[in-house]
Amino acid sequence: MKATVRAHPNLALVKYWGKRDDALILPHQSSLSMTLSPLSVRTTVAFGVGSADEVELNGYVAKGSERDRVLRVLDAVRAEAKGTKLGPARMVSRGDFPASAGLASSAAGFAALAVAARAAAGLPADPRAASLLSRLGSGSACRSVQGGFCEWMRGERPDGMDSYAVQRFDEKHWPELRMVVAIVSRDEKEVKSRDGMKNAVETSPYYPAWVKDAEAEVVRAREFLAKKDLQALGEMCERNAWRMHATSLAADPPLCYLMPKTLELIHSLREQRKKGVPVWFTLDAGPNPCILTDAAHELAAEAAAMACGATEVVRCVPGGDAQLLGEHLF
Repeated sequence: MKATVRAHPNLALVKYWGKRDDALILPHQSSLSMTLSPLSVRTTVAFGVGSADEVELNGYVAKGSERDRVLRVLDAVRAEAKGTKLGPARMVSRGDFPASAGLASSAAGFAALAVAARAAAGLPADPRAASLLSRLGSGSACRSVQGGFCEWMRGERPDGMDSYAVQRFDEKHWPELRMVVAIVSRDEKEVKSRDGMKNAVETSPYYPAWVKDAEAEVVRAREFLAKKDLQALGEMCERNAWRMHATSLAADPPLCYLMPKTLELIHSLREQRKKGVPVWFTLDAGPNPCILTDAAHELAAEAAAMACGATEVVRCVPGGDAQLLGEHLF
């Protein structure tokens, strides 16, 4: 009763920022993302191990809220597999990119956990069920169960059963699309995403306008993806990212995830576009900009990032589904 899964993070082209239900992690508006390869998290889950649940994240024993979030997912699997006595679980998870820096490490981690836990429990493979399950640990994780471009539907039901992600286009739809992740800081965020968005929801006067605008952008994003319109998609990504960060800058107390190098890089992209280089940024809750471009210009995007002080650049392509592996972490 053991399974290991590799899942990729995702980067929202239209952001998720704010919950209408904190307990069930239900969003105020829909969102749409690109799954990123080669970045990944590997997670092994085994049931019937030891005398109590064990949770290890990136080499350390998880405690507090981190442990509680994992156990919530494991308990949901045990409840679904009623009639099968699964017993205590051991979970070990390792990622190959920085956590808490705005790169959706928790999304990849909980997507991998959901798929692995269901497989270890003998439950059938089911992307919708895995998406619903992963959402209980991290909202954006529901978009990492499948690859390509996934839309997390807001849903209407109070129990959240209609709030999950669906794949709009797979990773083969637009193989030339690139996301160049510019690492300007590997430090963990002082304010985690869930706390930052809660502050924005409760105190930012801009928040109601953000919800209305972002929901409409999802429809436009689907159209731009279908047409493979890089310029239109890039302009929308920048607009949506600025507006998300504006809600936090206007909150009380104000919250700014941007660093000087973040802004320097963002402004440099405007100059690159004047030279005919198709590069646009998007930015989650962290300091590391991600540059949207195409395969023909990814080296130019990397050079622009390094020129502005990025310490590392990761060139990403559309990633695939969360996948079962034959080699385990324990």
